[in-house]
Amino acid sequence: MSAVTLILSQVEAGDAQAAEQLLPLVYEELRRLASAKLVQEKPGQTLQATALVHEAYVRLVDQGKVQSWNSRAHFFAAAAEAMRRILIEAARRKRRAKHGGKRERIELSEVHIGVDAPPHELLAIDENLQKLAASDLQAAEVVKLHCFAGLTIEQVAEVLGISARTAYRDWAYGRAWLFRAVEQDHRQARD
Repeated sequence: MSAVTLILSQVEAGDAQAAEQLLPLVYEELRRLASAKLVQEKPGQTLQATALVHEAYVRLVDQGKVQSWNSRAHFFAAAAEAMRRILIEAARRKRRAKHGGKRERIELSEVHIGVDAPPHELLAIDENLQKLAASDLQAAEVVKLHCFAGLTIEQVAEVLGISARTAYRDWAYGRAWLFRAVEQDHRQARD
């Protein structure tokens, strides 16, 4: 009888120390299994292999439920099923409106902000840039200097007297804010 099968029978008997001994023996194999499951998922999956392994392991050796495994293979089959269920739960959670549900993910690099934008978008950007300035003047200034003056983020930071890190954060925020506002304007125009 292998060490894993022996420890599994001890876990089944309710030995809490056996559950602690089991993880180091099966961890690498569970990690490979989790990595293989995550490769099959769509890009953008936020669940990491390590978290998937730990969540599945907790479900498998839950001391509140008596579980029995016939063999090492049976344990790993149960682990694979637990991982599948965890991934399904995560997918369902992401589809809920509370977690962004039916929103379409768009890369911010696709946003055309600046002088090369079409005239109607340039007007929308300007209008929304004024709204952004009313709520966050510094982010609006970063966007203006970067997009319309052509300065790098490091140069923007120097001009405004802020750290480059703050300038990058303001740029990310301002760009996302403008993109959302312009998209909202487009949706309202279509409706």
